[in-house]
Amino acid sequence: MTFQWPEFLWLGAGLPLLVLAYVYIVRRRKKFAVRYSNLALLKEAMSGASWRRHVPPFLLLVGLAALIVAIARPSALMTLPSQHETVILAMDVSGSMRASDVEPNRLVAAQNAAKAFIADQPDSVRIGIVAFAGTATVAQAPTKNKEDLYAAIDRFQLQRATAIGSAIIVSLATLFPDGGYDVSTFSYGAETKRKPPANFKPVPPGSYSSAVIILLTDGQRTSGPDSVMAARLAAERGVRIFTVGVGTPEGKIVGFDGWSMHVRLDEETLRSIADLTRGEYFYAGNAVDLKKIYQTMNSRLVMETKKTEIGAFFSAAAALLVLAGGLLSLAWFNRIV
Repeated sequence: MTFQWPEFLWLGAGLPLLVLAYVYIVRRRKKFAVRYSNLALLKEAMSGASWRRHVPPFLLLVGLAALIVAIARPSALMTLPSQHETVILAMDVSGSMRASDVEPNRLVAAQNAAKAFIADQPDSVRIGIVAFAGTATVAQAPTKNKEDLYAAIDRFQLQRATAIGSAIIVSLATLFPDGGYDVSTFSYGAETKRKPPANFKPVPPGSYSSAVIILLTDGQRTSGPDSVMAARLAAERGVRIFTVGVGTPEGKIVGFDGWSMHVRLDEETLRSIADLTRGEYFYAGNAVDLKKIYQTMNSRLVMETKKTEIGAFFSAAAALLVLAGGLLSLAWFNRIV
């Protein structure tokens, strides 16, 4: 456990003084009772030996200690529901997704798994869909309406080429509309000069906790901006990218619009994208594995271990201890402490 304001812990040095003051008051009351020989006061003084007399002050003291800890703003690593509010599903609809090394084919398997993932998300999460082939477009703006998301997925049409970098940039533009992310400012394999948004400062990779991008593709870029360069843009924003590789490393020959090509899974690129953004790469060799991967990512998105300020817990504990001490004192002695 760490503290944001550790200097306030010095207030705890006053607690032993309170203990000494309490001991002094108790002894003084006993001497006062004996001096005046009042039987009622003497009885009350003698009853001080009972352990119950010391319980309320003890609870008050512990409550003050908890309050001092709360003032110092403690933080600790805790596993809590994550604050991810938006998930962008960037899905490959290029001709290579026609390959049947994942049955019935890569695209259908990806569509089915995406729907299962959407169904498992809580209603508070907004989900957007970016479809990409030679270019990338927003198939569905972030929404909580799951029926709209299913309909967008069902409308997918296979197209030529694969622009993974464009998919990442369009996803970032969806998350940050004023961020200056325009695919037209990027050329194939390189970044052209562009003016960064005003007052923009890069943040640590993976530090943005309000959104993530899930990139589902076979990983073979054939057009558009460089995939790794686009991943660096996401890293500068702190957005994590989880990559899902669909297909098999050995690949398959597929035909599309009168031509044929050998398509295989480019795991190296997908691992690089995930590593740069502090995300994670998953391999989906078949439709069953793909569904399991989405289920795994769902659990990782919902729960997250991170440093969290826990001063509120100590404040609540302090209030409960003081309240308990006061109620016990009223019940046992008809006074508050």
